[in-house]
Amino acid sequence: MARCLYNSDFATFLDTDSDSIYRILDDNYHGEALTTTRDAWKAEIEIMKNVVSSLCDANGQIVFEYDIPRLGKRIDVVLLYCGIVFCLEFKVGESKILESNIDQVLDYALDLKNFHKFSEDKVIAPILVATNYSNRSTSIQMSVYDDMVINPLVTGKAGISVLIENVLNKFPSELPVHNDWIISPYAPTPTIVEAAKTLYESHSVENITRHEADKVSTDTTIKYILDVIQRSKTNGEKSICFVTGVPGAGKTLVGLDVAVKQTYQGNDAPVEDEGAVYLSGNGPLVAVLTEALAKDNHQKCRDRNEKKNLSDSRREVGKFIQIIHRYRDNMLAKIKNPVENGVLEIDPEKAVKLAESGYGEVEHVAIFDEAQRSWTHKRLADYLKRGGTYGNKLKVPNFPLSEAAFLIWSLDQREDWATIVCLVGGGQEINTGEAGISEWINALNDKFPHWKVYISPKLTEPEYAEGKVNELLAKNENVTYSENLHLGVSLRSFRAEKLSAFVHSLLTFNPDAAELYNEIKDRYPIVLTRDMVTAKRWLHGKVRGTERTGVLVTKEAARFKPLGIHILPSGDENAVHWFLEDKIDTRASNYLEDAATEIQVQGLELDYTCVLWDADMRCDNEKWRYYTFNGKTAWNEKIPDTENKQEQIKYMLNAYRVLLTRARAGMVICVPAGNPNKNPSGFWEDSTRLPKFYDGTYEYLKKIGIEEI
Repeated sequence: MARCLYNSDFATFLDTDSDSIYRILDDNYHGEALTTTRDAWKAEIEIMKNVVSSLCDANGQIVFEYDIPRLGKRIDVVLLYCGIVFCLEFKVGESKILESNIDQVLDYALDLKNFHKFSEDKVIAPILVATNYSNRSTSIQMSVYDDMVINPLVTGKAGISVLIENVLNKFPSELPVHNDWIISPYAPTPTIVEAAKTLYESHSVENITRHEADKVSTDTTIKYILDVIQRSKTNGEKSICFVTGVPGAGKTLVGLDVAVKQTYQGNDAPVEDEGAVYLSGNGPLVAVLTEALAKDNHQKCRDRNEKKNLSDSRREVGKFIQIIHRYRDNMLAKIKNPVENGVLEIDPEKAVKLAESGYGEVEHVAIFDEAQRSWTHKRLADYLKRGGTYGNKLKVPNFPLSEAAFLIWSLDQREDWATIVCLVGGGQEINTGEAGISEWINALNDKFPHWKVYISPKLTEPEYAEGKVNELLAKNENVTYSENLHLGVSLRSFRAEKLSAFVHSLLTFNPDAAELYNEIKDRYPIVLTRDMVTAKRWLHGKVRGTERTGVLVTKEAARFKPLGIHILPSGDENAVHWFLEDKIDTRASNYLEDAATEIQVQGLELDYTCVLWDADMRCDNEKWRYYTFNGKTAWNEKIPDTENKQEQIKYMLNAYRVLLTRARAGMVICVPAGNPNKNPSGFWEDSTRLPKFYDGTYEYLKKIGIEEI
C-alpha cells in the first residue's frame, strides 16, 4: 500500500503541470474523493508551486497526503528540504487560526518524531496554513522542544516561504534527510482508543502496530488464535486460549482484532453465524471504547455525506463490544429457574433451538478481556440471589457456578464448535470477589474436561494463580503450551519497554529497581515531587497537541482534597468524558482536577500521568503497610491475619501496579509532605495527614534514584 498519493523531487514537481498532479492524487485516492477534498488539492498544488519555485534546491522532495495510520489521517504536504522535515496542514479558505488545527499539525509532527525511523533524529517543523489568514507570517513563539520538534508555526498562503526561511536560518547545517524517507520503517504504538478506531474502520491493525518487538508480536499471537479457531471449527471442537502479557502489551488490541477479523473475515459485511464478541467486565473500558468508535464512525459517515444517527453507530459497535454482565444476563434469561440439584439447564420455552448450534444462541467465539477479574462463585451467587441482573431483575437462587464456569457453560451449549479467548493480566486483580485465573482452570478440570486448552507458559509463574497453574493442570490431557500466547513487550510505553519490569521491582523491593530506572529514565521520564502544584506544572510542560494527561489515585486514597484533587465520580459516563473530551472541557482528564482510580483506568492509558501516592500504602523498612481510612478521623492498618485481609492487601498492591503502568510517555509521582503543623495546644492540626505517613515512601522512591523536581 502506497504511503502517499504523490511524491517527487522539486524539479519534477515544477516541470509537471498542475492538472497532471491533480489526476495522480485523484487516481491514487482510495474511494471517491469529496468535492471539497478535490478543490483543496487544486489550491494546495498551486500554492506549493509558488513556494517550491522560491527554494533553491532542485533535489528537495515534496510529498502530498502522507499516511499517518496511527491517527487514521494524512499530512497534506511534507517538504524534505535542507535536512529538515516540514509538515504542512492546509485549511483552504479559512481566515482564522483554531487551536484544534494547531494541535492537529503538531500531532503529525510528534507522530513522525516518535514512530518514523528516518525522522527521529531530524528537525521537524509543523506549519498550519489557513490560506486566507493575514499575509503577515507569524508563529506561536519560534521555539523548539527538546526533541527538535518546532512549536507549530502559523501563516497564510503568502507567508509559507518566509517561515521556511526562518527555520533554515535557525538550523542552517542539518544533515540531509534519508533518501528512503518516503518508505521509512514506521513503528507506531497507538493508544487503545486510536487502535480500535482504525481497526473498526478498516478491519485490520497491520499498519498501526509495532513489528520489531523482541519476542512475540501481536500479529503472531492473533494468527495463532485464529488458527485455533479454524481448527476448532474444522474438527467440531470446543477450545479455550489463555493469552498473557505485560501491562500495555496489547492484550485488549489482540482481543478486538480477533473479534473483528473473525466477524468480517476480509469482507465489508459480517459473516453470517461466524461472528465473535469482545467481552469485558470493565465498564469504563467498554463505555470509552464504544463511545469513541461510535463517534468516529458517525463523523466519518457525515464526512462522506452518509446519513446515520449517532445512536445507530452505537448499536453497531455494541454488537461486538459488550459488557460481560449484559452478555451473561442474556444467557441467564434462558435457563430453568429455580436451578435444581445444582445443574443448569436451558428452558425450551425460553430459547429457540437452532438446527446446528443447539440452545446456546451465542457467538462461536467469545473474547473475555481481563479474565482474571471474573467473579467468584460466591460473589455471583450472592448477586443473583438479590436479583441484581442488568435486565429484568431476575432472581436466581442457589446459582451453582462461578462467572468463569458459567461463560464456558454458555458456549458449551453450542452443538457444533466454540472458542473462548481469555486475556489475562498478571497481578491485576483489584476488586473483592475477583476469582483470578485459577477459577477458569478449576472449571475446565471439573466440569469441561473435553475442552482443548491452549495456554501461555507464563501462566505458570507466581503472579498468575499464585503459581499453581502447573499443579492445577497436571492431570488435564488436553493442554497445549505455546510461547505465541504471551506478549512480552509493552506497546503502551513506547519509550520504555522495561517499564513494567521497573514497576514490578519497585513494588517488590527488588534491588534491580535502581538499575532499571537508570535504563529507562532518559527516554521515559519518571520524576518525584511532594507538591501537587509542581506535579501539575510538570505535566502541563510535557503534553503537546492532543496528548492526554491526568491524575491517578487508588480507590482507597482518602486525603486528597487538601491538595485540590477530587475523585472522578463513579459511572461509565464520567469515565467517557474524562478520557475523550477536549482539553478545554473541565470534565477532561487534562484539567487535572478529577483523579481517576484503578477501577476507571484499567485497560486504558494516558500519555503522561501523575500518580498521587496517599497514606493507604506506606513503605516501612522496605515493607509495605496497608491502611484504610475510617471516613472520619483515622487510618486503620490492615494486618494480613485472615484470608479476606490477605486478599484486600493483594488488591491494594495491584492497584498501585495498575496506576504506575498507565502512562505512555512519562509520569510524575507525588508523595505529599503531609501536614506538619501543630496548633498552640501542641496537637496536630490534621492528624490524618501526618508527615510520617508519607516520609517512608518518599525516601524509598528517592533511594531508588528517581529524580526530584
